[in-house]
Amino acid sequence: MGFAFGCVVFLLSALMILNIFSSRGWESWDVEHRPLIPEGMPVLVDDDLYFEDGPAAPRPTAVVNRWLRELPASGAPAPSSWENYARAVKEWMEFLAEHGVGLFDSRERLKAGLSRYAEHRAAGPLKARFAATTWGQHMSILSLFYRWAINEGYATAEPFTYRAARALFAGTGREVKVNLAVRRTPKPHVTIKYLEPDFTELFRKGLRGLAPDGSQDTGFHGRELTRNAAVGDHALATGMRLQEFTYLLPWEIPALPPEPTAIPIPFPVPAGITKGKKFRTTWTSYEALAGLHDYLELDRAATTDGSGWMPPRRWGEPLMVTDPDPRGGRVNGVRRSWDSLTPAERRRLVAPEGGSCLLAVKNGGGPFTAWATVFERTSDRIQARFEPRFPHVWPHRCRHTFSMRTLEYLVTGHYRQAGAYEGAGAAAGLTCDAAAEQEAAAEFSGDFEDGEA
Repeated sequence: MGFAFGCVVFLLSALMILNIFSSRGWESWDVEHRPLIPEGMPVLVDDDLYFEDGPAAPRPTAVVNRWLRELPASGAPAPSSWENYARAVKEWMEFLAEHGVGLFDSRERLKAGLSRYAEHRAAGPLKARFAATTWGQHMSILSLFYRWAINEGYATAEPFTYRAARALFAGTGREVKVNLAVRRTPKPHVTIKYLEPDFTELFRKGLRGLAPDGSQDTGFHGRELTRNAAVGDHALATGMRLQEFTYLLPWEIPALPPEPTAIPIPFPVPAGITKGKKFRTTWTSYEALAGLHDYLELDRAATTDGSGWMPPRRWGEPLMVTDPDPRGGRVNGVRRSWDSLTPAERRRLVAPEGGSCLLAVKNGGGPFTAWATVFERTSDRIQARFEPRFPHVWPHRCRHTFSMRTLEYLVTGHYRQAGAYEGAGAAAGLTCDAAAEQEAAAEFSGDFEDGEA
C-alpha cells in the first residue's frame, strides 16, 4: 500500500522485521569490503524484504537504518541502547502504517497520529499500554529521530510541540526545549530507591544464607554463598553498575592493604565496561575488598582449577589468555590491555589455569552473570521469611545505596581523611573547602547521570 504526498512516495507496511547485524561470514556475501555497519546494530526490513525502490526517495526504513548506524557517533555508544531506539521507532512506524499515515507525513497528520498513539499506549489493549516513564522514553527517542531527519532533509515536519524552559546544573543555567508529549510522573522523592542501613545488613546476611540474627537460615539451602556475598558486598561498597561488576576480571581487583583500615580504598573502574567507556575511580571498604580476595583465593580457585570450560560457539571464538597481570595479558598471543576489552569479549576469555576469566564463576568454571536473579531471589526470601517490608533489590538499588552512604561520609569528613591518608588530596579533588567536597561527591558516587541518582 502506498500514497504520494509532496512528490514523495510513502510505502506503508503494517509489519517490519527487526534484525541484529553480524558481519560473520561476510567474505561469502559477494562484497569487496567488510560492511561499515557496526556489530550488533539493529536493521529494519519491510515485510516485502526490499531495502530500496530504485532512484526514488529512500524508503522510511532505509532512512531509519541510516539514523541507527550513526548512533555510535551521536552520543549513543551502547549496543543495548541501539535496540531500544530501533524498537521505539519500529513500533511508531507500524502504528502509523495501520492508520494510513507516513513516517514523514504532514505535521497535521503526524500530530493526529501522535494523539491516537498516546491514547493507544495509555488506555488501549493491556499488552500495548506503556507506563509513564516508558512513554516518556519513547517520545524522547522519536524526538531525537525527527530532529535528525529534519536536519538531514528527509522530513519537513515532526509531531511534537515544545515549550522553552531553563535548566540549572552545577550552578550554570541554560535554555532547553521540553517535549509536551509526555505524561506527568511522581516526584523523585516519592519512591525511596536505596536501602536503609538495617535493610542493607539484612540483604548482606541474606546473600550469605543467614537469618537476621546472624545464625544459619535452616530453611535455605543455597549454593555459591561465598561468591554471592563477596560480589554483593562489592556492589554495595563501590556503587558499580551491573555491567561493571559483572564483567570485572580477577587481575583488575586492587591489592589488599597490609593492615585493616577504616579509610576508603580507591577502586579503578576499567573503561571497557563503564557506561560511555569513561574510566573513573570509585572507592571500596577494606571489608568488601577482603571478601573479594578471599573468594578469589579459595572458592573461585577451587571451581576453576583444571576446568575445561570453553565459550559456546554462538559467542564467537574463544579468547585464550596467557601472561596476565593487572594491566593486561596476551589474548590469543597478542598483548592486550584489559581496558580495551568489551563485556562480550571478556565473556569469551579463557584463563591460563582453565575456566572463565570473569570475576564470578559458576559450577564447572563458566562465567556467572545472573546477578539480577540472585538479588531478586534473596530479597524475595527475606520478605517472605523475615521482613514483609523488605523491598525488591535490583542491582542498581545497590548503586543508589552507595550514593547515599557516600553523602553521609562526605558530611562527616570521611573522604577528607582518605585524601590526607593517601597524600594526594589535591589530585583526587579532596580538599578541606566545601566546594571541593561537592565536586568529590560526584566522583565518589560514580558520576551519576541525570535521572539516575
